Amino acid sequence: LRAALREGSARFRQRDFAAAAAKFSTALELCSKGFATEDPFKSSPDDLSRLASWIESKLVICYLKLGQPGLALHHSHRSIIENPSHFCNHMRQAACFRCLHRYSEAARSAMVAQFLYVLAEGARLETSDLLQLYWQAMTQEALSGEISFSVLYTPFEKEDKADKIKEANKTFAERHPEYVQHIFTDPHGIHLLPEKVESHSGQQYLLTLGFRNKEIGKTLEKFVTQKLPIFPGQKITFNPSMEEEAETFWQSTGKRIMAAVAFIRSTKIKDERGPCAGAIEQFHHASLLSHLHRGEEQAQVMTQVMAELATVPYLQRVSQEEDKLLQSLMADAMDILAGRTGERVWTKIHKV
Repeated sequence: LRAALREGSARFRQRDFAAAAAKFSTALELCSKGFATEDPFKSSPDDLSRLASWIESKLVICYLKLGQPGLALHHSHRSIIENPSHFCNHMRQAACFRCLHRYSEAARSAMVAQFLYVLAEGARLETSDLLQLYWQAMTQEALSGEISFSVLYTPFEKEDKADKIKEANKTFAERHPEYVQHIFTDPHGIHLLPEKVESHSGQQYLLTLGFRNKEIGKTLEKFVTQKLPIFPGQKITFNPSMEEEAETFWQSTGKRIMAAVAFIRSTKIKDERGPCAGAIEQFHHASLLSHLHRGEEQAQVMTQVMAELATVPYLQRVSQEEDKLLQSLMADAMDILAGRTGERVWTKIHKV
C-alpha cells in the first residue's frame, strides 16, 4: 500500500494523471482489503476513513485533469462518504458538478463547504470569502441558464410568515410578469445568500419561484412542500407496461422538476421537513431512473444520496428518531447499490 501511494504521489507531482489514477486505484483496493494498517484489529475506523477519503480526493483531481468529470464526481461522492466534515471534499464535488454544467448542485456543494469551513473555525477570512464567491457564482450561473422558472429572494426576520409569503408572491408577480403561470414561496426552511457585506451577515430569506408552465409549477410545489416528498408520476413506476409513459414524463416534466429542486436546495442548509427530506427526494429520482433501466445514472444518484446522508449531522441537529431513519436510509442506499432487494425502510415509504 505504501509503495502504491508513493508511486501515485510521484506520478501526480509529475502531472502524469493517468498513471497516478491507476496507482491510487490500486491503493484504494488494497485499503479496502484491510492493508491500511499493520494490525487491522488495532486500527481506528476514523483513520481508515480519512486515508480512503484522501485517496478518493486524489482520484477526483486526476479524473478532472483527464477530462472525465463524471468519473471524478463518483469519487467525490465517495470521498465525502468517508470524511463528510472536511470542507475540501465538498469543494471538489462542486468543481465536478461545475464541469458537468450542473450549477445548482455545484452551488449547494460550495454552500456546504463554506458552512463546514466556518463551523470548523476556519481562521482565514479570505478562504471563507472565496468559498462564498464560488457559491455565489454557481447560483448566478444556474439562474442565467434557466428558462422555465425565475426566482425572488425576500429578506425575512421574525415577521408572520404567512403574511410575508403573500407579500413575496405579490412582489414576484409585479417584477416577473412572464413567469406568473404558477407562483409559490417555499414554506419549509429559511434560505441564505452568499453575501459578503458584513451588515447582511446571516440574513435570512424566503424564496419565491414563478413558472412559465402551470403544471410544472403546481407539481413542483406539491413535491417540495409536503412533509414527506412524494414524486409526481410515481404511480407510473409500479406498472412496467407504462414504461413509455414514464419516459415521456421524465423528458417533459421530471427533468425540469429535479432541476428546480436542486436550485431550491442551493441556498438552504436546513430543511424544516426533516434532515432526510432531500435524500428522500433523490430516492424518488433514483427509483424512476431504475424503472427506465438507467442503472448507471441510478447508481450515481444513490452514491450522491449516501454522501448527502453522511453530511446531514454536520449541517443540523438530528433527533434520535431522525438519526434512526437516517441510518436506515443509508443502509437502504448501500443495498440498492449492491443490487440487493428486500423489505427496506425506503420500500415502505415508497408504498405509502
